Amino acid sequence: MELQLQHLCKQYGTKIAVDNVNICLEPGVYGLLGANGAGKTTIMRMICGVLSGPPTSGTIRLDGKTMQELGERYYTHLGYMPQDFRFYPDFTAREFMLYMAAVKGMDKKQSKVRTEELLELVNLRDVANKKVKSYSGGMKQRLGIAQAELNDPDILILDEPTAGLDPKERVRFRNIISDFAKDKIVILSTHIVSDVSYIADIILMMKQGKILLQGSMKTVTNSIQGKVWEVMVDEHKAAQYSQSLRVVNLHHEGNLVRLRIVDDAAPAPNASIVEPSLEDLFLYHFSEDAQDERSEDNDNLD
Repeated sequence: MELQLQHLCKQYGTKIAVDNVNICLEPGVYGLLGANGAGKTTIMRMICGVLSGPPTSGTIRLDGKTMQELGERYYTHLGYMPQDFRFYPDFTAREFMLYMAAVKGMDKKQSKVRTEELLELVNLRDVANKKVKSYSGGMKQRLGIAQAELNDPDILILDEPTAGLDPKERVRFRNIISDFAKDKIVILSTHIVSDVSYIADIILMMKQGKILLQGSMKTVTNSIQGKVWEVMVDEHKAAQYSQSLRVVNLHHEGNLVRLRIVDDAAPAPNASIVEPSLEDLFLYHFSEDAQDERSEDNDNLD
């Protein structure tokens, strides 16, 4: 199984949401990272064929054939959990799964068997006859990924699947995704960097519609090797550094403060180089976007 995005572009007026993306995806978990407006959701919606209007240019190919050549067969390979997934609140989980199976064109016998398998797998079997509106956020997220898996897709697209979950639910959700990821192309978009760190085989980092970095965790974090520092300073100096530098972490130790800083140059003579993490990498490339990210809504350009 191979999914190719070739010279893929999407433009809205003067705004370029996706800018000449060329990537080839094979089975594995791909962590798609980037600030709001980077083009993450746009590119996932193009892959799923649910974006209004076709790509401005470029092609999407599955095993060498374009979406147009494959027609409806293309969609049988897809499973999609959008960020703003909508449930019918008065459906039970079982009713909802059977409804989605019908939408996907599955036969009734297959639908019933697959529904029970997935409700068991996502730990919702015991509450399958309760209405979805009574579910917690974590339960709804688990139901969301279960419906995406109904047709046992070769390509699983998950847009912010762990948003709003508590740490326990996020761990459970990561384990579910890992179970589903065998022999599939899984594209996972999230702002929670630690989730990507745990389960992604390949990191895809987007910025301003382009793929900024692509590779294993070690490969992409090595790109800022020698740019992550730890330094012990007094509280006054810590406050100064926090205002002027990319401070990843701050920890008070007695009368001093230990700072973890991402910067091209040593912030102080006594600063020591430490191994970079994915969080360091994200801050290195997107710290200037932090204010914009806090103020932006998740629109169709993200």
